[in-house]
Formats: sequence, structure tokens, C-alpha cells
Amino acid sequence: MGRTAFIFPGQGAQYAGMGKDFYEQIPLCRQVMDMAGEIAELDLKKLCFEENEQLHITEFTQIAMIAVEAAILKALEAEGIRPQVAAGLSLGEYGAVLAAGVLSMEDTFSVVRKRGIYMQEAVPEGGAMSAVLGLSGEQVEQICEKEPGMVSVANYNCPGQVVITGEARAVENASEKLKDAGARRVLPLKVSGPFHSPMLKKAEERLRETLKEISIQKPWIPYAANVTAKYVTEAQEVKELLARQVSSPVKWQQCVETMLADQVDTFIEVGPGRTLSGFMRKIDRNVRVLNIQTLEDFQTVVKALKER
Repeated sequence: MGRTAFIFPGQGAQYAGMGKDFYEQIPLCRQVMDMAGEIAELDLKKLCFEENEQLHITEFTQIAMIAVEAAILKALEAEGIRPQVAAGLSLGEYGAVLAAGVLSMEDTFSVVRKRGIYMQEAVPEGGAMSAVLGLSGEQVEQICEKEPGMVSVANYNCPGQVVITGEARAVENASEKLKDAGARRVLPLKVSGPFHSPMLKKAEERLRETLKEISIQKPWIPYAANVTAKYVTEAQEVKELLARQVSSPVKWQQCVETMLADQVDTFIEVGPGRTLSGFMRKIDRNVRVLNIQTLEDFQTVVKALKER
């Protein structure tokens, strides 16, 4: 019998209107999002549901995304649908720790709000990120290592898609060398800083201090950590991995491979967008991938899972 994983998207998948149908039609989802807004001291309805520039600014994006993911997660749990394992890309890892029962919902919202602020404030001038298409992670690593400036891998998303991060000039220089090495395309990303780079060490240190004050529980289910791509099963592992994640590469493809090796054959993307579903098609086309970003998706998935 196969196993089910919940997977949670990260920053970049947000859009105006996300979560609105859940908020308006499921009281539990409304309670979750209202709690997030109160803890963050933000008008999340305005932030998530209306067209606005703040939604795309890191300090606001992160709490908005995790509030929607948490609301959908709680709606699934209320239907008796729970995963055997979980994982999330970057910010989405907080959805995974919530699914694993590691953090309370209140602490999750508090930490994510601070994480967004720390990352926004730590962003140095002159940082950049680019997506590299058509080369392996090893090829990209080798070229980045030879570049004299600060540039490194930020994300291992799926076969043939790696993201690089660092100083703008170094990213630009590495991009030209990656094209010469056979990259199909190198696309600059519209981001506000060099995320998952050593340049974000200050945010990592501040987050580590914040996490010291937070109560961590032993995971109910394993979740795959971005930093190691290995399952986290003990409470004492959680804080350091969450802190290091800010400035370390996101090993998303490797996280998925860990779950595939564990006989996971159904992946449910919980949250805005279809980014992770797209990655899954390139990692393994043979598994079942479901996506829940609207109430209609939710109803379809719940019906399908209950009929299994």
C-alpha cells in the first residue's frame, strides 16, 4: 500500500485572492487566518484577497502564504485526511512542521512573521538569483565554485532546474559561464534578495535566537528537511535545521527522492499555485500528484481520497 505526503509551496507562489473561498465558506479556515492576522498584527484579508504590492514583499509574503497553507491543512485534518510524511519548499517547510505537529499554530505564525522580517532586513544591496535550466546540480555547483565572487546554489528544484544566488555581479558572470557550458536558459528571478545564500547569515542568526524561545514537540510524522533532505523524527533536530535553512541550499528534489524511497506514491500540494506539482512531473511521472489551492480543488481531492 502506498503512502501519502503533504507538500507545501514556498514564496513566489502567492497571488491576490489566495485562500478567499476557504475563508468565506469554511469557519475553521476563517479562524486560522484570523489568528494569523492577529499574531502578525496585519490585515490578512486585505493582504491575501486584494491586489496590492505588499503581498510580493518578503516580510508580508511569508505570513500570508503560511496562513493560507495552515487554513487548508486544518480543513483537511477536519475531514480526517492526514499524511504519513510531509515536506515543504523553503517557507513551505513551516507547513510541513505544522502538519507534523512540531510547532503550535500560534508559534508557527509568530516565527514565520519574524522570519519574513529578518530576511527582508538582512537582504544586502546587490544580491540576485537566477534559474538555470538544462544542467545538472553538479554542473552548476562546479561553475559556481570557480567563480571568484559570492555565488552558490540556492535550490535544487528538479532535474534540469537549479537556482543560483549571491552577489549580482557574480550571479551574472556565473550565468554567462553556465550558458557556455550548455544551459538551455538562465533566467533572472524577480526577487528582493539573494535568498538561501551565505549572504543571509544575519537572518539565520536572528531566527536561531527566536527559535530558542519556542517550544518544539516530537514530530507525529516524519518530515523531510530542506537542509539535509533527510527525515526529521526528533524534536532536538528541528530548531537548528530551521535556522540553517535561511542561508543554505534548498534540496527539494532530494527531499522528494527521500519520500519516493519511502514508498510515497501520492503527493498532495497544499497551498497556492502549482509549482511543486510541476516539479513532481519532472522528478517522477509515475506518482499521483494532487493540488489544493481552491475550495473546488479541496472538495475534489477529499472525495477522491475518501473513495480510495
